[in-house]
Amino acid sequence: MWPSADSGFENRSFCDIPLECGTLDAQSRSNGVSRVSSILSRTCAVIALALATTNALAASADFTAESLAKKPTANWPTNGGNLANQRYSPLAQINTSNVHNLKAVWRAHLNGSGVGPPYSGEAQPIVYDGVVYMITGADDVFAVSVESGESLWSYEANLDRAISTVCCGWTSRGVAINGDRVFLGRLDGTLVALDRHTGDEVWSTQVERWQEGYTITSAPLYYDGMVITGMSGAELATRGRVKAYDADTGAHVWTFYTVPGPGEFGHDTWPENSNAWQTGGATVWQTPAVDPDLGLLYFSTGNPGPDFTGSVRAGDNLFSASIVALDVKTGKYRWHFQQVHHDIWDYDAPSPVVLFDIERDGVTRHAIAEVGKTGWVYILDRVTGKPLVGIEERPVPQEPRQLTSPTQPYPIGDAVIPHSIDIAGFGEKLVNQGRIFTPFWDQPVSVKPGALGGTNWPPSSYDPRLQQLFVCATDSIGRFTGGNEEPGEAGQSFIGGEYGTSEIETTGIFAAMDMHSNKIVWRQRWKDMCYSGSVATAGNLVFTGRSDGRFVAMDSRTGESLWEFQTGAGVNAPASVFEHNGDQHIVVYSAGNLFARSTPGDSVWLFSLKGTVDQEESPLNTQMADVDISAGDATAGAEVYARSCAGCHGTSGEGGHGGGPSITRPMEPGYLISIITNGGATMPALGVPGFTNPLSTDNIRDVTVYMMQRLATSD
Repeated sequence: MWPSADSGFENRSFCDIPLECGTLDAQSRSNGVSRVSSILSRTCAVIALALATTNALAASADFTAESLAKKPTANWPTNGGNLANQRYSPLAQINTSNVHNLKAVWRAHLNGSGVGPPYSGEAQPIVYDGVVYMITGADDVFAVSVESGESLWSYEANLDRAISTVCCGWTSRGVAINGDRVFLGRLDGTLVALDRHTGDEVWSTQVERWQEGYTITSAPLYYDGMVITGMSGAELATRGRVKAYDADTGAHVWTFYTVPGPGEFGHDTWPENSNAWQTGGATVWQTPAVDPDLGLLYFSTGNPGPDFTGSVRAGDNLFSASIVALDVKTGKYRWHFQQVHHDIWDYDAPSPVVLFDIERDGVTRHAIAEVGKTGWVYILDRVTGKPLVGIEERPVPQEPRQLTSPTQPYPIGDAVIPHSIDIAGFGEKLVNQGRIFTPFWDQPVSVKPGALGGTNWPPSSYDPRLQQLFVCATDSIGRFTGGNEEPGEAGQSFIGGEYGTSEIETTGIFAAMDMHSNKIVWRQRWKDMCYSGSVATAGNLVFTGRSDGRFVAMDSRTGESLWEFQTGAGVNAPASVFEHNGDQHIVVYSAGNLFARSTPGDSVWLFSLKGTVDQEESPLNTQMADVDISAGDATAGAEVYARSCAGCHGTSGEGGHGGGPSITRPMEPGYLISIITNGGATMPALGVPGFTNPLSTDNIRDVTVYMMQRLATSD
């Protein structure tokens, strides 16, 4: 007998219903059950296969080139929202009239992964089918339920702590997905595919070795059955490259070298009879964009190597500090535009390119834009690589020992940041008013912008309705020296000089740029660095993060501040926007940043108009009880310094690639403790973050003793 209607099975799946054979005799019951079970098994197998096939087909349809090129709504399926890297949502449920009602739905903690030095939280969340996919600076990946904020699965990278070739903080800028997989690039140079539903590793391939200076900090790109990633490491005598792999198997598909070898186009921009091209840098820090109709892949590149000494690399040094277009299927070169010739200022292009269409002279043009560390927006025709808004080659000051380029490209329009210095800082030498492209040699010269930018890695967002690009930048004075001609050995530091920042205050700039004219629409100055990407929406809003822990919304038309929420840690990652169950949501990672010197954390925050969670009380710059240094261990303190301080201040306090100033003068222990504990609240000129959260009392005591001993010796 089949179960009756009131037996509790009315809501059960057909394949869940048990067999009941009533009063049949044993033989008949056995034969009947066997036949029926066989039929049901085959039927249920067919149904399961059909359901799985339907779900797989639906998921596959979401990751076609056509689907990924669309503006995102229900999901946020790529690092840039769509293949154009626009970071724009057409959703407008949250808008300028109601954004003040925005509250958090939940806050998810990522098990303390990637908290504190040397980590940074820069990843943009990926959202698909009710799940948020996040990666931390430790390359651990988490799948978090949109409904509850609970972790569905996690993947632990277990990175080797001996990795010594990571530049600029241990970080990842995101993952990529398709219907079946989650893809991540790791700091140890491997590319990994995980099962999207379980987090289990499906395949892993060693793209390059970290021991030779190669790491992956960018989010990979999934496109047309391939996973595409760039490599970073230009400061470590590497040769830049972009690689594509089969998404199903991890098999290698193609490689493009960003520094041309012998016989390749552009090789003549490097010195003859030299191996300088083999250590020429031009690495790739971010996720490329794709135009499926043109079949082209676009990305921008980093500095040539060595960074600050041009004397060993005569020529323009292609394809460093450039925008490059490739055939996406083959990786073959199509065109390039170099933003800085023979760069000696670290004025590279680490921010993602953005694709958009715009009308000029009555004709729709296919455009591409990227904001460099020069602080200029470079707007090109993405079919040809030629400037859409003019870019002029202008003469610049020369330094023969640096083999400087006689001219540099100057985009017509406005620079996002100032390009000269009106008053020199204390003890600083002001040459040529510190204008951009002022050369230097073996004596420190102050120049604006500094090596942190302009715009560093933080991605811009683009509103196609307003035809405006929203740019996050830093206004700082750099102090450059060069002339060190150390040999380039793979995996060893290869920067050719030193740089730091002036004691004059560094500030953040957030600006809206008109893509018709390349002129500023509105611009804001912040007391802290602008070191977070942005996302724009059809609700006339642009969202970005602040290093002091605030997540903020502005009117994208005017720049007026409309809403803010204190997350409790530096928001140094761009947010993602999507619709779930009819409601618009915004999700962002709050984890702090080594370069921005912001408070660390491990939180993912989800917001909507139906949220009920109020904001955090800020723990920034919290006071710490007096530290007794009598039992301090200088050896342990040296380890703390190497892990938490050297990235910004150099291994010997000489100033490091993180942009921190040199620390060479003796200080009283209480003063040192105050700086380490409270950071910039005590000594803004040093630009130090507060380390109360990531460092224990013992850590602070030990590093204080170590610093006192070292500074006393240096004196």
